[in-house]
Amino acid sequence: MNKNTQAPEDFELESFLPYRLSLLSNTLSEGIAVAYRKPFDLSVTEWRVIAVLGRFPGLTASEIRLRTAMDKVAISRAVKRLQARGLVERSEHREDRRRAHLKLSASRGRKLFRRIVPRALEYENRLLSKLAPEDQHLLLRLVSKLQQAADSLKSPEG
Repeated sequence: MNKNTQAPEDFELESFLPYRLSLLSNTLSEGIAVAYRKPFDLSVTEWRVIAVLGRFPGLTASEIRLRTAMDKVAISRAVKRLQARGLVERSEHREDRRRAHLKLSASRGRKLFRRIVPRALEYENRLLSKLAPEDQHLLLRLVSKLQQAADSLKSPEG
């Protein structure tokens, strides 16, 4: 599907794949925000931080950023809010005091993580239920390929 020969006047934003994926991402993020805002008082960024720390305890904020592709300022704010609520604990890095390792608190953070994961999986299942199982597998493979292609386009050689 090479559109290089298309005249600029014929460009259709609504069929431009990056735009369509951006719209889908926004719609999914809004749905997730609704699912977590009221029952858990969490923003999308906060729930992503909790999800990552639930799977990988002891990460630094920079490592969370690499795993989530979120803005470092947004992560920093989310971590501060989660700390203030007693959901995340921070321990200073041995050699570099500017860096800190983050983990979910045993009492509140882990408990909340165990409550939000089933909701996240339910949301995903409801979304994917519109696709046949073989289409679900194909979609996941294609998304992985697109992510690799997008990552390579970010590099200077891309």
